[in-house]
Amino acid sequence: MSLNVDPIMLEFPEQFETERLIVRATRPGDGAELNAAIRESQQELAPFMPFARILPEPEATEKLMRQKRLEFLGRTDLMMLMTDRETGRILGASGLHRFDWEARRFEIGYWVRTSCAGRGLVTEAVHGLTRFAADELGANRVEIRCDDRNVRSAAVAVRAGFALEGVLRSWRREEDGTLVNDKVFAKIRGVDF
Repeated sequence: MSLNVDPIMLEFPEQFETERLIVRATRPGDGAELNAAIRESQQELAPFMPFARILPEPEATEKLMRQKRLEFLGRTDLMMLMTDRETGRILGASGLHRFDWEARRFEIGYWVRTSCAGRGLVTEAVHGLTRFAADELGANRVEIRCDDRNVRSAAVAVRAGFALEGVLRSWRREEDGTLVNDKVFAKIRGVDF
């Protein structure tokens, strides 16, 4: 892929499939179902995901889905939803975020609804997103970053074969003033994929 192509001109699929999932871009109409998933999972999400600390109304989540759709089309953020391949039910959110088109560096984010946790779905989605980033976006580096207290998120990165590169100490401050550390995991083209 040429480095001097404006990202808005890049053509790539809006979804991909894995064994059990369809991971796809957000669409108008996704808000109510995603909101239900957030509500179901608030207790598990809130310690690490600021968006879940104060439950949004379904209308606010729908507005977010429409905004994320525009960002996907503008190539400024690639939020995607993990959906059940058989039923289409929204199981959680993922995608590629905080990227650098020049370096072709992308960060994978993810969460899964509580009723679907522990089934390997997030690891499956991460494998798919890594392939998508490499094959469709020409990724040179794919990262996973997580709060070092988020043991489950770090375990996904390890299961998906990401190398722990380090811990950013006192990386950010929580709303209550606590300084927290972030773990940085990565895969590099030519080494890991």
